[in-house]
Amino acid sequence: KDIEFIRSYYYNKMEIVRFSSSLGKYVGFTEFGVKQAERWNSDASDLAQMRAQKEAYCKQHVDNA
Repeated sequence: KDIEFIRSYYYNKMEIVRFSSSLGKYVGFTEFGVKQAERWNSDASDLAQMRAQKEAYCKQHVDNA
């Protein structure tokens, strides 16, 4: 419950878009990032894959700690 998977995308050291497992979707921080987030959030298979990353990556490494 306390674990969050975040994948951020940067351009010129500025975060433009981020996937957050706690929200279950992409969030844009720039004009371009908002457009990308809308496009990626409309792809159900991509969202399902990203949501699964919390289980596949985070929980596996936490259990080993």
